[in-house]
Amino acid sequence: MDSAERISRSQRSASKVAKVLQKRMQTTNEKFVRRLNEARSDPATDPFSATAALANPASWYGYAVDATQRSVLFWHTLWERGNNFIDNTAQGLKPVLHFEYETILDGRSFDRPVNYTLLRITPPAGVVVDPLLRPYLIIDPRAGHGPGIGGFKDDSQVGVALRAGHPVYFVIFFRDPEPGQTLLDVCRAEQRFVRKVRELHPDSAKPAIVGNCQGGWAAMMLAASDPDDTGPIVINGAPMSYWGGAWTEGEGDNPMRYAGGMLGGSWLASLTADMGNGKFDGAHLVQNFENLNPANSLWDKFYHVFDKADTEPPRFLEFERWWGGYYLMNREEIEWITHNLFVGNQLWGGGVKSPDGTGFDLREIRSPIVLFASMGDNITPPQQAFNWVADVYGSTEEIKARGQVIVGLLHENVGHLGIFVSGKVAKKEHSQIVSVLKTIEGLAPGLYGMKITEAPGPGGETEYEVEFREHRLEDIAARLNRFQRADEKAFEAVAEVSEFNQRGYELFARPFVQAMSNDSSAQWLRAFHPLRFQNWSVSRFNPWLAWLEPAAQVVKANRQPVGENDPARRAEHLGADLISASLDYYRGMRDALTEAAFFTIYGNLYARSHADDAVEEASAAGSKSDPRELPVVREALANIEKGGYVEALARVAFLLKRAGEPLPLSRLELRQELVSEYAAYLPALPPHEWRRLRGEQELVARYEPDLALQSLTVLLREQADRERLLTLLDKLMADKRVQDTSPTTDQLAMLARIREVLGDSAAKSGTAVGAEPAEPAKKARRPATAGRA
Repeated sequence: MDSAERISRSQRSASKVAKVLQKRMQTTNEKFVRRLNEARSDPATDPFSATAALANPASWYGYAVDATQRSVLFWHTLWERGNNFIDNTAQGLKPVLHFEYETILDGRSFDRPVNYTLLRITPPAGVVVDPLLRPYLIIDPRAGHGPGIGGFKDDSQVGVALRAGHPVYFVIFFRDPEPGQTLLDVCRAEQRFVRKVRELHPDSAKPAIVGNCQGGWAAMMLAASDPDDTGPIVINGAPMSYWGGAWTEGEGDNPMRYAGGMLGGSWLASLTADMGNGKFDGAHLVQNFENLNPANSLWDKFYHVFDKADTEPPRFLEFERWWGGYYLMNREEIEWITHNLFVGNQLWGGGVKSPDGTGFDLREIRSPIVLFASMGDNITPPQQAFNWVADVYGSTEEIKARGQVIVGLLHENVGHLGIFVSGKVAKKEHSQIVSVLKTIEGLAPGLYGMKITEAPGPGGETEYEVEFREHRLEDIAARLNRFQRADEKAFEAVAEVSEFNQRGYELFARPFVQAMSNDSSAQWLRAFHPLRFQNWSVSRFNPWLAWLEPAAQVVKANRQPVGENDPARRAEHLGADLISASLDYYRGMRDALTEAAFFTIYGNLYARSHADDAVEEASAAGSKSDPRELPVVREALANIEKGGYVEALARVAFLLKRAGEPLPLSRLELRQELVSEYAAYLPALPPHEWRRLRGEQELVARYEPDLALQSLTVLLREQADRERLLTLLDKLMADKRVQDTSPTTDQLAMLARIREVLGDSAAKSGTAVGAEPAEPAKKARRPATAGRA
């Protein structure tokens, strides 16, 4: 590509960035004006009535007393937060688990020690756990905060699994990493944890692995490197494809993905780790989360405590106990994360090495995968949670040929922390995930959407109905990425700039930084980090605040609150709303300008250095290939006449499948019951191997349906095999539970064709005789808190 074309491409890119920036700023202005109008139009916050009321000395005095008392209670709450911070730090920052537990394995005693430990959760009083049910292993994120958020309250991931009768194990980590510990060492330790859980439950199904945020990609690495020991994988809000994000012409939703580029890449993480004498302070990661929402970090959460000073402090202190605990990582760990995930985005591409030295191949995972994300999550948007599927598998046919089942669950609006912390999410989404994990293993290979709908139960309680609908990977990827992920190309330039800056830092700056760093300097830097300073500066460490405790006791004994309808209180709420709206306005403008700067810099760099690649990719995207030309499809069709009874059964299962209909959970559970009852006619294969065969035979039957049907006689060469298959079909069609599902006309017609091909001239009407009908299964709905897997 010549220089003129390169300049032209840069101009087009700059024009598009400017257009999006203008739209972003317009949207931010409109939101700010709308919030101002809403606040001013509310008669409850009319400043004129408040001014008139304040002219009355009695009204002014009552509000002044109330505000002063709330101020004392507010500062006393912060003082308690600081004291809790000091105590927790002195105790080594214990996990914030709501449940009692016992230690099973301590990674600090391993040959390659790590600061990870396997816990067994003790069921609370009244909860009975069945050791024969599938155990759950929950991995919390190590992203600055401490462990325990998955069991932070009774209505949590731990709570719903325990109430469903499952043994629950929890992976925690300590504040300080072991010397020389790497993330590959952590992966080895987690493999030992999984094997230990299997030893403790030898007669149970393989353990389900639940990973939250960073724990999600840790769970995927674990499952890819040790696929024989892991059961279904559930990853919640996990940034598997870190470059992804919604890039539309509306409001900018995902500013965090631009941070690496705007900071010049991974070198800053290395610098801060070197200044910490080889330890990276997790408070820096927490500060990034705080910066995402300055309105909440700087004002809303504190004003809420001041506004509800009589009732809000316990909830605030409970959450701050987790939010205010900052953990450390070794330099090797944070550099691995930034190089391979945040900047390099290499986990899905096979560029990351597993503990045995081979590349992590996520296609090696053999258990179903459940992906839970939210449209309201600006830390891990759905694109980061789902795009890796398209990167790893490339096509729907590849998923099927691999025998993989991937289920996506999308929440409409809950934020990132709400995915793990919200009691409502635990009662609905997490409880239903627990309830379906066993049954989804019976799904045919493919990509499914999971939908949960609420319905009133007979006693007035809420019940949930679950259904699955199969989707094509190509359709889902296009729906989540309006611009076909063209905006992700700029991140390739970020990776190159980061590598250059990292090398420059290591050569010219690292020796001096390391020479000036020691344990004392690192401890001082950590102690005076703004997030730690705001905790311990308002605590018993500050002698000037010794009066807070007795003053708070006096206030509580003589509390004189004014009503919420007091005019001065209304004016206070108006002022608080205006401050919050102003900070949101600042955030919107900041994010819009950051995004524009990012694409102006790195978009041009990519366009200049990868222009020819971009042209080739655009040309390739414009010419959609026939799925029949995919290697997995050609291989399946080439083996259309290879196999025996097992392959024929898998092929017939697809030929008789209902097409284009959602699959209710009740029907899926009925299918599991039929599998158990007619096990004598089914192959004794591991679940993954059976799914792989079903996927291959689906490709055959989808792309060559007539030949797939006619070649059944080749697969079933032995008359005994034909009779075995036909007998199974007869028994199923005579089963009242199957009849109650009302087989479709297409299914009955296909059944008749199968019988004709296999030489069954006795029955062609779609009904059969000779089999005793079984009792119907009656499971259509489930209580909101019930479930089993």
